[in-house]
Amino acid sequence: MNHRVQFPLGAADIPRAWYNIAADLPDLAPPRHPASGRAITPDDLLAIVPEELARQELTLDREVEIPEPVRQLYARWRPSPLIRAHGLERSLGTPARIYYKYEGVSPTGSHKPNTAIAQAYYNKQAGITKLATETGAGQWGSSLALAGALFDLDVSVYMVRLSFDQKPYRQMLMQTYGARCVASPSTETETGRAILARDPDSPGSLGIASSEAVEVAANDPTTNYACGSVLNHVLLHQTVIGQEAIAQFALADDYPDVVVGCAGGGSNLGGLAFPFLGEQLRGGKPVHVIAAEPASCPSMTRGTLAYDFGDTAGFTPLLRMYTLGHGFIPPPLHAGGLRYHGMAPLVSEAVAQGLIDPVAVTQTACFAAGVRFARTEGIVPAPESTHAVEVAIREALRCREEGIGRTILFGLSGHGHFDLSAYEDYLSGTLRDGEFDPGKMTAALAELPDV
Repeated sequence: MNHRVQFPLGAADIPRAWYNIAADLPDLAPPRHPASGRAITPDDLLAIVPEELARQELTLDREVEIPEPVRQLYARWRPSPLIRAHGLERSLGTPARIYYKYEGVSPTGSHKPNTAIAQAYYNKQAGITKLATETGAGQWGSSLALAGALFDLDVSVYMVRLSFDQKPYRQMLMQTYGARCVASPSTETETGRAILARDPDSPGSLGIASSEAVEVAANDPTTNYACGSVLNHVLLHQTVIGQEAIAQFALADDYPDVVVGCAGGGSNLGGLAFPFLGEQLRGGKPVHVIAAEPASCPSMTRGTLAYDFGDTAGFTPLLRMYTLGHGFIPPPLHAGGLRYHGMAPLVSEAVAQGLIDPVAVTQTACFAAGVRFARTEGIVPAPESTHAVEVAIREALRCREEGIGRTILFGLSGHGHFDLSAYEDYLSGTLRDGEFDPGKMTAALAELPDV
């Protein structure tokens, strides 16, 4: 065990069902209708998503079967590798055993195709021809663009302006797959025009971009909305990650004591951690799950657990989640996929029940961890993933201080090949930590809906 690096599974080992943690979490608060305040039904969602995704959003079934065409496409890169980080362990001088589940082997370099393929499949089955979505750093947008190409769907991506300017090659990747990429806020929607009228230099946010995409879908019967994180069905689709990891740890004759994932909207963290938490909730071995979020956008460590909109304009159902307020605009951050005002309801409930511990980390510390990982393990992590690397390193150093050899698993949700300008900023000494403004959070929280 001590010298093995990978613990490979075959295509036959790809999970046949997604795991739904909602079946094992008691007293979940339902999403609510923004007008009436009543619990929403699948019918309330049919204007922007197909029937099967609406059903998955609200189901309490523990397992949801993965359609065979989706599994066949997964097989192009899944199962993704579980890798023992021997080089990082030696660098840290720790007795900890460190593993990472690497999702950067997908065609777009992140975990996002796990749900993009599924959402495109269900929309195609429903006769939809066009999809609209938001994206932060571009990992989700490029993944939906890929899925659109595979299922012959037109895809429009509203990309947060800050990341649109920072990451031109993500734009190029989306366009190569045939999608249209638009900087958000844009002049194409009422939401975008209103934001630009107030702030012509707005850096945008995932909340704003989500509003633009939902507005487009709601006003065009041939277009549906596809979501990259936060919603229950998105986290459901990502649980192939953790299910594979459980099987791979059996090959390693090991099991994690600590599971770490970066967290912005919650899909990467939930996809990795929920299957382990499900085992724990059904009497299995307990795990310490840590959510690594940016200190400049700390929804779980500084925000409030309340009903709030998932988007800035207030088009979505009301979600009970940790939130900084749907009007909060996070400061600039290279990890654009983590610049979101709230946290997935399922992750939020797990935090509230003490099943997940959130930790906020600064941008410069994360890039230092990312460089260390690259120099010891050979993979340049995406800026989002560096948050998980930083917290995993902290846990490994704690093992060294305590003289305890715990097993640590973290999610390496994607590579940073399109983010080298961010590493350039760090290596040149020009990278700065974004300042979180509690006053802006207080103002945004004052606008929470009255539920």
